Amino acid sequence: MDLDWVSAFFKNNEWLIVYLKGMLKPAAALAVVLLAVALSYSQNLSLEGEMIYSVFRSFLQLSVIGFILQFIFNQENAGWIILAYLFMVSVAGYTAGQRAKHVPRGKYVAGVSILSGTSITMFLLIVLNVFPFTPRYIIPVAGMMVGNAMTVTGVTMKQLRDDIKMQLSLVETALALGATPRQATLQQVKRALVISLSPVLDSCKTVGLISLPGAMTGMIMGGASPLEAIQLQIVVMNMLVGAATVSSIMCTYLCWPSFFTKAYQLQTQVFSS
Repeated sequence: MDLDWVSAFFKNNEWLIVYLKGMLKPAAALAVVLLAVALSYSQNLSLEGEMIYSVFRSFLQLSVIGFILQFIFNQENAGWIILAYLFMVSVAGYTAGQRAKHVPRGKYVAGVSILSGTSITMFLLIVLNVFPFTPRYIIPVAGMMVGNAMTVTGVTMKQLRDDIKMQLSLVETALALGATPRQATLQQVKRALVISLSPVLDSCKTVGLISLPGAMTGMIMGGASPLEAIQLQIVVMNMLVGAATVSSIMCTYLCWPSFFTKAYQLQTQVFSS
């Protein structure tokens, strides 16, 4: 009787057995983490606890997300795709807003900017039939775009606010001479956009020469031919540049109401900290 119960358990939970077997290699890869912990201890870096916590958290998050994605991939309802996408945008907006914490309503600005840039890019890809509107394609692609736009948006907002703060007298002089907020901060906006977009463009220029990106590597390791992998990677790099550019420019426009009054004067309290 007991054997029948055990047999029934394994039969009904075959997915769990497959998952646990698949975790053997990730568990073996913990050896390199232990090496990093040992080096941190030997060098008195005091990062051992943070390393262990970070690895445990990534394991927990990825495991949960893996089960959630498995559920979504088995659904035919497009609502799950949109829900997953909005969740990613919300987390990204919060994270980017934390980076630019001195920008008023930074989380809102970041969230709307990321949503605008990634949704426009995604819409074009779907309309042009580059990707089918299915969870297996849209969710991973959206994740890459949202993550990249999050970084760019956070850097843009922080850099713009810091540059205006360093050149307050120059901006105030331009405003006193009748310039609009856009005209008075044009150079600061350009500098913030150049700094935030440079890593994306550098990555695009050196892709394949210095490193093989994740999408391409994943396809090759999954058995796809290198030619198929580079086709996907070209699409990925194009969409990252498009989404990052739209998101970063959008956030500069959304920042102005927080930086200036309706009378075209600087909000001094924003730059006082």
